[in-house]
Amino acid sequence: MTRPNLLVICGRNKRRSRTAEHIFKNDSRFNIRSAGLSPQSNRKISESDLNWADQVLVMEADQKTKIRKVYQHLELPPIEILDIADDYEFMDEELVDTLKVKINSLLAINYDL
Repeated sequence: MTRPNLLVICGRNKRRSRTAEHIFKNDSRFNIRSAGLSPQSNRKISESDLNWADQVLVMEADQKTKIRKVYQHLELPPIEILDIADDYEFMDEELVDTLKVKINSLLAINYDL
């Protein structure tokens, strides 16, 4: 099986999604990239990101809604909500632990990894 491509999204790609990309960037089980929904994002989500992704992980339910609305013309990959509030700084220890638990459990369920 080829390695799945995970796209992790948050508001501005400054803290939550960047942390996820940072902690998993060398994981041999899958490929990961991060982006944000805001025009002020460090790296803004694009159609090519969504075409690349096998799975999209968002931090909040409204982010899933926004992606579906803005990119309704695309055949979107499955979008999972991690339900992680914007209460953390980049690489916050609690954020790292939460992301590891949630992303690893999704990988186990969806990809048997």
